[in-house]
Amino acid sequence: MASLRIQRVRELLKQEIGEAIRREFHVNEAGLISVNDVDVAGDVKSAVVFISIFGNAEQQKRGFQLLTEHRIRIQSMIGRSVVLKYTPTLKFVFDDSIVRGNRVLQILDELEKTSPLDSGPTEEPSTEEP
Repeated sequence: MASLRIQRVRELLKQEIGEAIRREFHVNEAGLISVNDVDVAGDVKSAVVFISIFGNAEQQKRGFQLLTEHRIRIQSMIGRSVVLKYTPTLKFVFDDSIVRGNRVLQILDELEKTSPLDSGPTEEPSTEEP
């Protein structure tokens, strides 16, 4: 279990990185980039940023490329807005958990539509007196 300090740093970094990305990259070019989570090392010298990019395949590819190209600039912006002893080195990782979750929900919906309907309620008759 991460300490309360690390949890607070994670949330702060998640918020500030998301804000920096929103200011730096246009949705038309890079898609909608969402910061899903940030995993911070115990010494706060490095952080893995889990991102999702909503858009077509070209926007997703371009968005990830822009993030990796501008990583140092984003780190610099975070260093100015978040007061920590060390500014963590950021590593961006594509997180497809939302896409996979949506696919699971879609499969469940399809199974629900194709399953035969029940003949009626399966409740047991009540034994209570009126």
